[in-house]
Amino acid sequence: MKITLKMFATLTDYLPPESRYTNIVELEVANAATILQVVEPYHLPPALVHLVLVNGRYIAPELRASEVLTEGDVLAIWPPIAGG
Repeated sequence: MKITLKMFATLTDYLPPESRYTNIVELEVANAATILQVVEPYHLPPALVHLVLVNGRYIAPELRASEVLTEGDVLAIWPPIAGG
């Protein structure tokens, strides 16, 4: 099935080079893939996976291993942001 993965801020460094300027990757993933299964190949440091949204809905850290994605979902990930 196809989903869209978006990573923001410093996480774009983990995307393939051709996707770093758009921050978007269209992926073909297994049916019933979880968030963690999709993110795992990118080797993101757990401390940098702060805010995770699926279709604009927040997914708490304890649910990311069991939250199943469906065709057309948009998975967006942000690192912790500091500033003022």
